[in-house]
Amino acid sequence: MGWLDFILGKKTPKSSFVEAYESGFEKKISDVRPISELLFVVLDTETTGFNPKNDHIISFGAIKLKGFSMPVASGIERYLDTPVQNRESVKVHEILYPIETSPLKDFGKDMLNYIGSDIIVGHHIGFDLAMLEKTLQPFGFKKFLNPVIDTKYLAMRLEKGPHFDQSTAIKEEYALDAVCTRYGIELDDRHTAAGDAFLTAQLLMKLLKIAATKGIKDFGGLIR
Repeated sequence: MGWLDFILGKKTPKSSFVEAYESGFEKKISDVRPISELLFVVLDTETTGFNPKNDHIISFGAIKLKGFSMPVASGIERYLDTPVQNRESVKVHEILYPIETSPLKDFGKDMLNYIGSDIIVGHHIGFDLAMLEKTLQPFGFKKFLNPVIDTKYLAMRLEKGPHFDQSTAIKEEYALDAVCTRYGIELDDRHTAAGDAFLTAQLLMKLLKIAATKGIKDFGGLIR
């Protein structure tokens, strides 16, 4: 069942890899599990634009963390078969003709297997998740079941306090470039999915260490 069936509103059966992903959430993460024992997957997407309804993912990058360590070998990057390109987005990510692309079904299977039930992290992560959910809808996927942390809002919470009205924040102050610069993270390989995931992972480690100094030392304290 393809895009036409989805557009016409026909029910899409779940692919086996979607069912396998969903089966991994029978047991929840304990609120008292220390941050040092938590598993994170930090991800980013590069897209043809910023409208999840009309745009498409060009590339996906991610890297894993366990507590305060980041195995660089855990990083992945995938380029997708994309229906259209957008001239304005190319100016940002500069991806014209990827050498090797993944069919969407293969990408979906590999990506969900990679993420598993780990905590998903990203900067302005809501957009990335919306794009990924749209990409996987033809395979019966509805939404991510993982706990989610947005480093943008985690930084606000740690810097401004837990009762800070996030709607009053200065947008530019919490853009990825600005926050990374504030925490001494060099902006290497910016505007690639893998590069931005790596930057965000470094930012997460910095924020987790700050969180520990503020008494946030377990999953319950971090995710609230």
